[in-house]
Amino acid sequence: MPKTLKCIIVDDERGAHLVLQHYVAQVDRLELAGSCENAIEAINLMHQTPVDLVFLDINMPQMSGLEMLSTLKQKPLVIFTTAYSDYALESYSYDVVDYLLKPIQLARFLKAVDKAFYLFGLPDRATQTLPAAVPEASIVLKVDGDWMRIETDHIKYAQSWGNYVKIFTDTQIYLTALTLTELDQRLPAGQFVRVHKSYLVAVRRVTRISGNALFIHDVSLPIGLTYRRELIEHFK
Repeated sequence: MPKTLKCIIVDDERGAHLVLQHYVAQVDRLELAGSCENAIEAINLMHQTPVDLVFLDINMPQMSGLEMLSTLKQKPLVIFTTAYSDYALESYSYDVVDYLLKPIQLARFLKAVDKAFYLFGLPDRATQTLPAAVPEASIVLKVDGDWMRIETDHIKYAQSWGNYVKIFTDTQIYLTALTLTELDQRLPAGQFVRVHKSYLVAVRRVTRISGNALFIHDVSLPIGLTYRRELIEHFK
């Protein structure tokens, strides 16, 4: 039984490498054997060194992740990492461990690694290697084509903006392609609350509630009728 799983990251986006490298480094039983920017580079690496687990992007130039898997005679465990949900059904025909949608959150990453540990017969759980993994102190979002790490303590509120969400922090505003519901699911439970169909706020930032409005210092936001009771319960 191996003491660690040797893994590689295969992705054409530098930001994705940084996120996954950060996550891998925090799990004792994972050893990063290499980071590759394309499938050809990954295949060459696997011919030179044994690899137990691959974090594999699907949509890459030259050769896709699915095409890469088809060329391998001996397949390692694979966790797909992609920004597209369209490939989910097809990917499972390759008998992969898991399918992670970007931006990947730490808790979801650890669950996928747990599955790989189980398949290798490792008694450890990845979710137990990080004493403070939940709630997370930051989230990773795609902003203007780049992956950004945003400290959740710095977030004041978020506003739905068409097909995007505006995130207002202490220092700047971020625009990311998410729904408000998707953002809510990625934020620490209990620290943020929906107050309107278009607004999500950090409870500890609310300084005053007056009628159908709440205040974060001098910023006034509307309170939807269906959200008022939950907000007040959190505010007390």
